[in-house]
Amino acid sequence: MNPAFTLDSTYIHLRPDESALAMEGGAEFWQGIENRRDLDKGRLMGSTDQKADWDHWERHPAGDEILTLLSGEMVVVLDTAAGEQRTALKPGETFIVPKGVWHRGIVTAPGRLMFVTPGAGTEHRPV
Repeated sequence: MNPAFTLDSTYIHLRPDESALAMEGGAEFWQGIENRRDLDKGRLMGSTDQKADWDHWERHPAGDEILTLLSGEMVVVLDTAAGEQRTALKPGETFIVPKGVWHRGIVTAPGRLMFVTPGAGTEHRPV
């Protein structure tokens, strides 16, 4: 039997063969994420603390990203051809970031965010 874990210290790779692989998460996980090929197929599920505004924009060319705010408050900002689109999130609310759209988060009250994201080709740029 598998032990229970939290999504802040362990992420789940939802693989294309319908299996789920638990993997160590946290800050170290994200270092060099652009170069990881083990996540190119499937999706990654986890959660992160939201204590401060994101210091980067990101986008996911392989598919939509699902963001669910578990606690706190934040604004999701999309960088679209028509300009910035902002959507405020409160606990329990979910937002779908469209495939390939640059986005970032502005934290208005510290909390926790759960994500389900495609791993392949994720890109970052400074704010």
